[in-house]
Amino acid sequence: MIAAETLSRWQSALPFWVSFLLIPLIWATAVAGSWWVLLVPMSTWWIFAVLDRLTGLELDNADPDTPDSVLRWHILLTRAWVPVQFLTLFGLIWYATHTDHLSVLAKIGLFFGMGVISGTIGINYSHELMHQKGRQERWLGDILLAMVLYSHFRSEHLLVHHRYVGTPRDPVTARYNEGFHRFYPRVLVQCLASALRAERDKLARKDRPWNDPSNPFWRYWALQVAMLALAFMIGGWSGLALFLLQAGVAIWQLELVNYVEHYGLTRKHLGGGKYEHVQPRHSWNASHKASNWLLINLQRHSDHHHKPNRRFPLLQHHSEDAAPQLPFGYPVMTVAAMIPPLWRRVMNPRVRAWRRQHYPEVSDWTPYNKSQNPRPLS
Repeated sequence: MIAAETLSRWQSALPFWVSFLLIPLIWATAVAGSWWVLLVPMSTWWIFAVLDRLTGLELDNADPDTPDSVLRWHILLTRAWVPVQFLTLFGLIWYATHTDHLSVLAKIGLFFGMGVISGTIGINYSHELMHQKGRQERWLGDILLAMVLYSHFRSEHLLVHHRYVGTPRDPVTARYNEGFHRFYPRVLVQCLASALRAERDKLARKDRPWNDPSNPFWRYWALQVAMLALAFMIGGWSGLALFLLQAGVAIWQLELVNYVEHYGLTRKHLGGGKYEHVQPRHSWNASHKASNWLLINLQRHSDHHHKPNRRFPLLQHHSEDAAPQLPFGYPVMTVAAMIPPLWRRVMNPRVRAWRRQHYPEVSDWTPYNKSQNPRPLS
């Protein structure tokens, strides 16, 4: 009986372990060299788009009160990824800088693929880990973020995004008609600034200065310097350049997803700088099976904002009446986001329909389309 129950739990978690197949794939492309190095981005963007078509939608929900003891195979997945990514990233740096069969272009392609992995999987898993209460899991999340030099994402996400999503105070909420190529440089600057400000204000409420040792930015910077130093020790200047390349690609992947998740969706302004509570209707969702296996249910984004600490296998599907649905999963939608005319053609009519459905009384949306990031009210 116990063995059967354990097997059942393992089988329910097994599809989410599909991300680990990317590790032998990227090592195989490193050995093969040439154009084979493009297999990783092709697999995450195109193969999973095809698999979404073949596998369809997942509309069933797990019991949200399922205890962690039942989810240990799911929990192990995100924890195990940290050493696997660490060894893969720095192992590839050593391999690329100590072997002769990879051309410069092949190395660039290889670490572009590594950045796709550390952004699509690594940052996503760090997102799951940072939301948990245990210190160990949060530390593992910090290590993953340090590998892509984006450690402040934790502070910005927990202290700013979840509080101000769907308002002009949230840098990550993409404004209606704001193309990704305008969104991206804006969000890079504003997210760092808002994260620094949020941690400073948090310390000020305790009558502590911004440079207090408890400010997590000291940990962020120490971990990032350690990662840069290790890349240089292993591969010299070439190794450092390859590390920076994968970090840049990973950040780009993250912000592409951020762009998609809340594009054009806004919370109603109640006056006096206050907004309505976050509802399922304030996030775009996708219930496509294959891409949710790869992204550990990230596409059930409305429920994540409803219950931020809920572990990924317990995130709930919401009906289209309650939460807006994307026509395709993230692999397709992030590619569309890189082509602004195509993106506007697909998404702008959906945003307008969403506004008519949920806020028919609002005629002037101009205040919600601004690109600035005003200082959050205390």
